[in-house]
Amino acid sequence: MRLAIIGVPSSAGARAKGQEKAPAALRGVGLVEKLKVAGHKVVDYGDTESFYFILNFDDPKAQNKFAVAKVCRLVAEKVKTALDNGLNPIILGGDCTIAIGSVMGIVDVFPDLGLLYFDGDADLNTPETTPSGILDGMVLAHVIGNGCEELSHLGKRYPILSEENIVLFGLNPASGYIDPPEIDFLKSSTIAQFSTETIRELGVETAARNALKTLESKTDKIFVHFDVDVIDASEMPAADVPHSNGLTLDEVARALRLFVQGDRFLGMEVTEFNADKDREGKLAAKLAELISFVVA
Repeated sequence: MRLAIIGVPSSAGARAKGQEKAPAALRGVGLVEKLKVAGHKVVDYGDTESFYFILNFDDPKAQNKFAVAKVCRLVAEKVKTALDNGLNPIILGGDCTIAIGSVMGIVDVFPDLGLLYFDGDADLNTPETTPSGILDGMVLAHVIGNGCEELSHLGKRYPILSEENIVLFGLNPASGYIDPPEIDFLKSSTIAQFSTETIRELGVETAARNALKTLESKTDKIFVHFDVDVIDASEMPAADVPHSNGLTLDEVARALRLFVQGDRFLGMEVTEFNADKDREGKLAAKLAELISFVVA
């Protein structure tokens, strides 16, 4: 593939600092070189402007929404440029809110996009339902047109993406991080859902292929959002919020490899890696190996 590496050093939508250091951490353990060795043409687009989380008492239900909106616009611009140049974006986040910008940029070029949201959480809270005010728990809500207008109306079209074009894969109810309003929303939503329990019942490969088929039936291109909290906390304690009862690193690698090797794969983003929890860089190295393996 012809890859564009885009770093997004931002924790603006998170609950603490640390994720803004992830792009540098992944570059520091040789991710870009590993992708080149795998035979890909790699163009490094560098990083967007850096932002970090600051507790915002003025807007407690949508913390740092203006900084998040700025990050999203910067991401969208870089992603669109990469696509216009015929490259597949590999985006190094950063907290989950960067997905709003990624999808914004992509749909300007490929309107019939499918979003494979590989994440332990639903991210469907809104400022009205959130218990925390942290925007990385509201990502999909804004993508599908809910939440605050500063983010849901940020793109050229509204909603940025329809529910029918989204698959939740790796949803982890047993972690305890999916809130009751999100559970209620999903009961009537057309967003397709593959929980960790379903994935294990079907088998990882079968579940991943079914998820792809769900999107392929209605979309031209597929973008993969990968939140490292889908990996069990025992193997990825550097997730910003580590989740118990998650998928194993091997299960994640097998699913991601199928997603990336699919005919309609357009690009991928990696989010929620908190480098402050990985002072020696061992987990960053493990994550870089995972990314280079699935893209190989």
